[in-house]
Amino acid sequence: MWRLHQFPLCPFSRKVRLLMSEKGIGYDLWRENPWEGNDEFFTLNPAGRTPVLHDPEKNIILADSRAICEYFEETVQKMPMINGTVTGRAEIRRLVALFDENFYHDVTAPLLNEKMRKRLVHRQPPDSRAIREAMKMAHGHLDYIDYLIDTRPWLAGSTMSMADLAAAAQISVADYLGGIDWTGHEQTRGWYAVFKSRPSFRPLLSERMEVIQPPAHYADIDG
Repeated sequence: MWRLHQFPLCPFSRKVRLLMSEKGIGYDLWRENPWEGNDEFFTLNPAGRTPVLHDPEKNIILADSRAICEYFEETVQKMPMINGTVTGRAEIRRLVALFDENFYHDVTAPLLNEKMRKRLVHRQPPDSRAIREAMKMAHGHLDYIDYLIDTRPWLAGSTMSMADLAAAAQISVADYLGGIDWTGHEQTRGWYAVFKSRPSFRPLLSERMEVIQPPAHYADIDG
């Protein structure tokens, strides 16, 4: 059985969880708090970042969410998430990079720092200006998602793909932290509502971080 070393509000862990659930791959969750510097975890991944997948029986260790997702794309045929033509697969990977890098840097990371890390680790109040700036940047990213949904059934094309999983994972963390203003983004909100109703997503919606609680609409499938 796979052991998924993850942190509940790590969007990259969430992306892997979504993929594994969509593909029907069993796993056990192992909580890793990134600020604790667990020596055993650093042995698995010297970078000290979640997620990490470990199969002790087969002596397999996989680190980095994109590497993990590509591994399962190559080894599990069910529910392919990087599919289609060569051009289509390139588009999927482009969007995954956009959400993993740009959305995370602009929106998710600042919100995690201000609303989670400062509170739990440093015992400091959040910087309201940094939160406002992250929410402003979120509007720009949601505008682009609105555009994609206006022109395609799913973010990268005609079928659900890793691009949708990567976007949903980032948005879900930002939404949990109250950093998403859905006003004026009905296209993205409708797409996200479809995701929230999927069986793979429901465990994420039911989980709660100690001390930090999401807004009321977070777990509402129609919210």
